[in-house]
Amino acid sequence: MLTAEGCRRRRLRLWDAIPAEAGVDQLVLADPVNLRYLANIYGDPFSLGADFGALLVVRRDGSATMIYESRSPASIDAALVEERRKIVWYDGQSAGNGPRRLALLPSLQELTGTPPRIHDALTDPLGPIIQTALATSRRRKDPDEIDVLRKCMRAGEIGQTWARQHVQPGMTELDVYSGIWNAVTQHLGQAAIVYGDFAISPGPSRRGGAPTRKIIEVGEMLILDFSVIIAGYRSDFTNTLVVGKEPNPRQQKLYDLCVEAMEAGEGELRAGAGCLTVYQAVRGVFEKAGMADYFTHHAGHGLGLGHPEAPFLVRNASETLVAGDVVTLEPGLYVENVGGIRIEHNYLITDTGFERLSDHVIALN
Repeated sequence: MLTAEGCRRRRLRLWDAIPAEAGVDQLVLADPVNLRYLANIYGDPFSLGADFGALLVVRRDGSATMIYESRSPASIDAALVEERRKIVWYDGQSAGNGPRRLALLPSLQELTGTPPRIHDALTDPLGPIIQTALATSRRRKDPDEIDVLRKCMRAGEIGQTWARQHVQPGMTELDVYSGIWNAVTQHLGQAAIVYGDFAISPGPSRRGGAPTRKIIEVGEMLILDFSVIIAGYRSDFTNTLVVGKEPNPRQQKLYDLCVEAMEAGEGELRAGAGCLTVYQAVRGVFEKAGMADYFTHHAGHGLGLGHPEAPFLVRNASETLVAGDVVTLEPGLYVENVGGIRIEHNYLITDTGFERLSDHVIALN
């Protein structure tokens, strides 16, 4: 999981981006993504307080205070801060003390003065600076972030393995989702968000989607492109199954081309490589085979606290890979009367190449 030292380093990096003329000695932050990144403040979605956030006050020495309400999820206890200020809004005996969000205001004013500012708000003069600085910082994942991402990957692999072992004709897409979710949460020992595509794809008309009551027929292509979220961080990798029989020659051709395209993209993954170069390597395999028109989305994207996030491996890419990026490669083809396929791995970019973080089996059955 995230570490106190890692969070402190990230807070100090944020201060490096604040201009001296801003005249501030502490920053008040409220964006939930920023709070996760800088202090491991995460509201467990499986709780009555999931929709209520905290405030983080960050000082120039990297120390931080969290202001939060007493009915916040237990997951907030894992926050990595030097000081905690717990505010009682509703004690279960008396009516709530005004609007819940305002319960934090007196403590914030005590710490920062009046009128208080939320510095990462879009309307604050420092808001765009902070949001840009943190988005840039998040590109270069720290070791503690990679540790969380690895945990996400292992859980996702459990789900993909379950699917390869259990999916059969007659199941619904919802049956598949339920089985994967159960396998993932049993592995983690806790409830978790598992989201993404659990969809039969007949071709371009449905490249993915949330699971439905659709019954899976023999020979259909099932795209399983899902993420597992742990404390806000997430995996995102894909396999496609031909259900209940061996793939036919046309389905096998789509698979072979996608594997070749993924390998071509991997050949360009390294710090300093242009994202456009990676995209063109993936698309180039499909162009050579006369199939590029069936590749209708990005070749991959960044991953971490967001999905997607920078960098973007797209036809109009302008970014360059940096060491510490975590990215996906996800070639896919969608052909009417054949089906849709997408495969995907996750990678940590290094100075000399990459480390593949996901280790699920990519195979049609």
